[in-house]
Amino acid sequence: MFVAAAIAVVVAMVLALIRAIAGPSLYDRVLAGNSFGTKTVLLIGVMGFLGGRPDFLDIALLYALINFAATLAILRFFSYRTPKGEPARPLNSVSKDGGAA
Repeated sequence: MFVAAAIAVVVAMVLALIRAIAGPSLYDRVLAGNSFGTKTVLLIGVMGFLGGRPDFLDIALLYALINFAATLAILRFFSYRTPKGEPARPLNSVSKDGGAA
């Protein structure tokens, strides 16, 4: 049964990779990358169970933490990216008319 779960996770990873490549927007690609990382964590856990190596769960948890931090870093990086000629603004900035940007 766990072999079928591993195969299903690999198929889901392929679909997430396709979405990451063909995503229509940047946020679709970031979400697909995060989903791919989450499915990698699942695959590491299942493979650890199949191989009788419970220490793989520690590796999977560490990878999940890195995946979360990397997703936040990528989103923060692209939040400062602006079109040419416009100054960069932080996410919590206020516009000149007093409303939120």
